[in-house]
Amino acid sequence: MTRSRPFLVLWTLAVVASVAAFVLHLGLRGRIFKLGYEMGRERSEQARLRESKRVLELEVASFQNPQRVEVIAKTLLGMQPPTPDRIIPMRSPNDSEQAARPASAEAPPGPREANAQP
Repeated sequence: MTRSRPFLVLWTLAVVASVAAFVLHLGLRGRIFKLGYEMGRERSEQARLRESKRVLELEVASFQNPQRVEVIAKTLLGMQPPTPDRIIPMRSPNDSEQAARPASAEAPPGPREANAQP
C-alpha cells in the first residue's frame, strides 16, 4: 500500500493537470473564435468607411468645380447673381495696412533714395 500511494498521487496530479490544460485550451479556442468574429466585423466596418471616404472625396472634387457649384446654387438653392446694389467692394489686407499706417511709419529710404537730390 505504501508503494501505490505515490503512484495514486502522481496519477491524480496528471489527470488534474490534463483536465486543466484541456479547459484552458477550450477557453483560449473560444476566445480565438470570438476575436475572429470581431475582426471580421471590424474589417467590414473598415471597408464601409473606406467606401464612404471615396464617395466624399468624389463629392469634394465635384464641389471644387465652379460651374458645378453655380448649377447647384441656381437649381437646388434657387440663388441668382447679386444685383449691383448688393455688391460691397472689399479691400485687400495690404490696402487696409497701408491705410492704417501713418506716413511717418513708412520704411526708411533705401541707399539710392538717400543720395537722390530733389
